[in-house]
Amino acid sequence: MLELKPLFEEYNYVLVTEKTDVTIDMHKKYNMEYMTYCSRQYPVSYVFKEMWNIIKSIYLFIKYRPDVVVTTGTHTAVPMMTLAKVFGKKAIYIESFAKRISPTLSGKFIYKYNLYTTFIVQWESMLKVYPKAKFFGTTY
Repeated sequence: MLELKPLFEEYNYVLVTEKTDVTIDMHKKYNMEYMTYCSRQYPVSYVFKEMWNIIKSIYLFIKYRPDVVVTTGTHTAVPMMTLAKVFGKKAIYIESFAKRISPTLSGKFIYKYNLYTTFIVQWESMLKVYPKAKFFGTTY
């Protein structure tokens, strides 16, 4: 997402990501909101943390009232993309740069349930997986 940094100067933005050692100090440089980190390796805690993240997504969506949601996936993607769809906002999903031949779980869900306005893949080979996607090259 930080590859889109030049757009931050042109638009009001909020980065929503999981709070981890990597992201903890990003609020000093960017407008940030944090979600709870959760891992599917721990299924019991994952369910509760993901439910909390869904509630927090609703709160953040109401708080910021975005015109456009742009996401690169993971746990925060599906709730935010669903909210964008429900409220008639633009929703841009960018499939992970790491995925060249197979989809991510969030990408599969968002694509299957048409929770996007624009679905972008970063490898031309991924157009076989997501035929209605757009390919503009990589952002990484």
